[in-house]
Amino acid sequence: MDASKINWILAIACLLAGIGLGALGYHLLNASAASLQKLRQRLAERDRELEALRSGVNDHLGEVSRLVAALQRDGEALASRLEQDARRLGGKGAQLAGLEAAAAPETLADAGPDAPAMPRDYADGTGGTLSEDFGLKDDEDAKAPQPPRY
Repeated sequence: MDASKINWILAIACLLAGIGLGALGYHLLNASAASLQKLRQRLAERDRELEALRSGVNDHLGEVSRLVAALQRDGEALASRLEQDARRLGGKGAQLAGLEAAAAPETLADAGPDAPAMPRDYADGTGGTLSEDFGLKDDEDAKAPQPPRY
């Protein structure tokens, strides 16, 4: 074969190989771009869904707030109506005030001096834990040997 023919064949082979590698690179880069585009589209859909959920929660909380306000108004109207009826029937409005005070929850600060103290769940000292015999009375039975526990 002639040397010039080999050069032409080698040039054509290199050109075809370059075209093939270029097409492969384009395909790979285009595939990642397509997946990136799909990912962006899914992200946009999720953002729209999240925004719809947020607006739904805001609407729900607003509705619940309105319902609570309506219940409070109705409760106050009912209490005033009950007090008026009690006064009209027998003048026992003072008893209703006592019922309202009894229905109100007491706090620890409102408790009198005779109220039991709040139990402690911590120990004095630096260890922070109670010993096993904390609060137990010294009895002769306690000093007697106990059967083994399994």
